[in-house]
Amino acid sequence: MTGSGRQTTPALAGKIRRYVRSPSTRMAAFGGLLTYLSYAYAHGSWTNPTLICVSVFVGAFLPSYAKLSNKAELWANNQFGFVTAGRLGRFLPQLAFNLVMFWLMLWGGALNQLGISSVGGFAGAALVTTLASQGTQFLGGYFVARGVGDANRNTLVGLLVNVTLAALGTAGVPYAREAFLIVGFVLGGLFFGIGLLSDIRSKVAPKGGIGMYFGTFNPFHNTHLAMLERVIRERKLDKVIIHPVLVPKLHVDAFRDGHLRVGRLEGGFQVYEKTDKADSNVDYFPTGNKFLPPETRKALIELAVAEGGLSDKIEVAFYPEIYNTKGFQGVIAEIKRRYPDTRLHAPHGTDFGGMLVRQIVDECGWIYPWCILRRDNVSATAIRKGAKGMTSGVVTDVLEQLSQNPPAVTVGGRRFRNDNGVLTEGD
Repeated sequence: MTGSGRQTTPALAGKIRRYVRSPSTRMAAFGGLLTYLSYAYAHGSWTNPTLICVSVFVGAFLPSYAKLSNKAELWANNQFGFVTAGRLGRFLPQLAFNLVMFWLMLWGGALNQLGISSVGGFAGAALVTTLASQGTQFLGGYFVARGVGDANRNTLVGLLVNVTLAALGTAGVPYAREAFLIVGFVLGGLFFGIGLLSDIRSKVAPKGGIGMYFGTFNPFHNTHLAMLERVIRERKLDKVIIHPVLVPKLHVDAFRDGHLRVGRLEGGFQVYEKTDKADSNVDYFPTGNKFLPPETRKALIELAVAEGGLSDKIEVAFYPEIYNTKGFQGVIAEIKRRYPDTRLHAPHGTDFGGMLVRQIVDECGWIYPWCILRRDNVSATAIRKGAKGMTSGVVTDVLEQLSQNPPAVTVGGRRFRNDNGVLTEGD
C-alpha cells in the first residue's frame, strides 16, 4: 500500500497542478471574483455571506458547468435531430441553475429588492440572464467554427460577459437594466430563431441541386454510404460533393500551441496525445484520439464510392489551401463559386461533428440541411476500437493492410505508397 501510495500521490499532484494551471480554471476563478464584485457593487452586498458562497461556488464549478452544457446540447441533438431541441437541451439546465442562484441571493438578502422587481423578480432575472447567456455562447460557437478559441473557453467568456451586465441590470441601474433586457431578448431570440429557421429548412426543402457532405470520415463506413444513397434519392440531387476534414480545427490550434502531439502509429492510425501544456478542462478528443491521415481518408472515400457504384453521383473534393485558411466556410464559398445559383443541401448526422457541420452551413447562407438520426450503432469510433463488419469490403481490405504498415497498399486495381499511414497513389 505504501508503494502504491507513492505512485498515486505524484500522479494526483500532477493532475492538480495541471488543473490549477488550466486557463479555464483561472478564468472560472476570475468569473467567481467578477460575480462577487459585480453584485456586491451593484447591490451594495459587500459582506453578504450568501453572495460570497455563491461566488465561490461559481468560481469552482464554472468549468464543469460549461462542459455539462455542451454535453446536454449534444445529448438532445442525438435524441431528436433538431437544432431547437439541442438548444433547449443547453437552455433548460442553465435556466434551472440561474433560478437557484437568483433565489438563493434574493433569499439571502444579496439583491436589491426594487432592482430585482424591475426585471420581473428572481424568475425574470434568471430567464433574461439565461437568454443573454445563450446568445453570447452562440457567438462563442460562431468563433470556434472559425478557429478562434475552443468550445469550453468561449462558453466561459460568454458567461463572464453576461455576469457583469446581469448584476447591473438586476440592480435597476439606469440604462444597464434596459441593456440587460434588450441583450437578453435580442440575443436569445436570435439564438432560438436561427435554430428554428434551420429546422424548418430541413423539413420543407425543395428537391434538386447539389449536396455537400463534410466530416472526418475516420474511416468512411457503411452508414456514410447509406446516407449518401438516401439523400440523393430523397432530395433528387444531381450529385454530392464530399470534403473530409483535413485536421480538426481544435487540433490545429492545439498542435500549434504545443498542447497535442502525434504519439505513435497504431494500426495505420495516428494516435494524438496530450502534452504537459494541455488544458485539463478542455476536451481535446470529443470524437476520439485516433486519426487516419487526410490523404488516406480521401482515398478510402473514393474507393468505397467506386465499389458502391456511386462514382457518377459523388465528387470527392480536396481543397487543403482553402480548408487550412478558411475551414469549411471557405470550402462552401468555393462550391458556391463553382456552382452559382445552384440549390445546396447539407446531409449530416447528429453526432458532435455532424451538428458542428450543421452550425457551419446554417451560418453560410440559405442551405437546406438533411439530418439523419444515428440509430444503427455503426460508428467510426467503434471501428477504431476494433469493431468489424461496419466498412465496405474495399475499406476493410485497406485497413487490414495498414495494420501491418507495409511499404505499399494495393486495392481495387489501384496501388498506393504507404508512408506511416499516409497513402499516396503511384509506385
